Amino acid sequence: MLVVPSKLSYWIIISMLFGLLVGWLAPDFGKAIKPLAMVFLRMIKALVVPLLFSTLVGGVAGHGDDLAAVGRMFLKAIVYFEVVTTIALAIGLIAVNIVRPGDGVSRASQDTNKGNDIAKKAITWEHELYAIVPESFFAAAAENQVLQVVACSLVFAIGVMKVKGKKFKRPILDFCESLAQIMFKVTGIVMYFAPIGVAAAMAATVGESGIAVLAALGKLIGTLFGALAVFILLVFLPIALLVRIPLREFLLAVGKPVMVAFTTSSSEAALPLAMESLHAFGCSRKVVAFVLPTGYSFNLDGTTLYLALASVFCAQVVGMELSVERQIVMMITLMLTSKGVAGVARAALAVLSGTLTQFDIPMDGFALILGVDAVMNMARAGTNVLGNCLATVVIAKWEGQFRTTAWQEEQDTQKEHDEEAMAEK
Repeated sequence: MLVVPSKLSYWIIISMLFGLLVGWLAPDFGKAIKPLAMVFLRMIKALVVPLLFSTLVGGVAGHGDDLAAVGRMFLKAIVYFEVVTTIALAIGLIAVNIVRPGDGVSRASQDTNKGNDIAKKAITWEHELYAIVPESFFAAAAENQVLQVVACSLVFAIGVMKVKGKKFKRPILDFCESLAQIMFKVTGIVMYFAPIGVAAAMAATVGESGIAVLAALGKLIGTLFGALAVFILLVFLPIALLVRIPLREFLLAVGKPVMVAFTTSSSEAALPLAMESLHAFGCSRKVVAFVLPTGYSFNLDGTTLYLALASVFCAQVVGMELSVERQIVMMITLMLTSKGVAGVARAALAVLSGTLTQFDIPMDGFALILGVDAVMNMARAGTNVLGNCLATVVIAKWEGQFRTTAWQEEQDTQKEHDEEAMAEK
């Protein structure tokens, strides 16, 4: 059971507001304390690999030899991811065409060469393959390549399943279970630093972007936030109701990881907390360990919506009108190129710049977006985490791995241990 400060949510909100004020009133100081945010992100990222490996190997190999169940779960997850991200792209295109945030935006002082380095990072099918299969597990672990770690862990888990004899399996499974429990306790310790990291991240973001820049591109930022809100209400909410997910309990369970992702502009920062929160909510560790990190590469709902919106915005800035047919082709291109790019630094910007180049759209709007990308990244990171948490619960319910008897027994045992520990104190 993950132990975090009981009022962490309140502290994160207070820290976010405090950081906003610091970045606004003292921007230089806000930028100077950015290392505190980076320290928090480093601590979180250090937890990801051992957590993924231990929970995925223990979850898959520790529950029988049913490889068909793993394949079925993977197929359901991929189909779900594809459908939802396609809807996200469509909503992004509709929003940017209705609001037209690029009309009348001044681009006189923008350096159109700003994005050249990012634009050189082409997203190709070779990269998509390399993002899945690593040269070395340790290299993937050192570079925090989530999808590659998942692939290696899954293959290792299948190998454990194939081994005959409990005397060979049991030590590995016991080690993974112990490692997972310890890492969740370490996550709880690290989360005590979350308010400081969140405040520093918010102060640095506002300090670097500046209120003037945010106001100038307020229509673009507002369009993105509004489109994401519509997407959540029209897609996430009906899915949750259709699958009969206890909505209030779900929001309480995922609230903390979503806030961490939003305030730090990093989905990875929320991964360890999201994994344990979803298990505590009722999902089996096997589903959580497999679906959640896989979604980090294939179910980027917030990012795909942003890409559709930002691409058309860049065309609007230079007065270029894109036909419906061309926008549909662009949507299909984005649907393919936005998958499996988690290993690329500033992946969303790399995909965006590549799309603009492919469709002969000038980089003027891209230079404008760079000024407020950190703010928009907060919204898409939070949406990505919320979408992946929802996808995990949906797959768990479809697989009959939600609030099972084994899960309830584990919760009861943990509750007894917690009560005993409190009595000893």
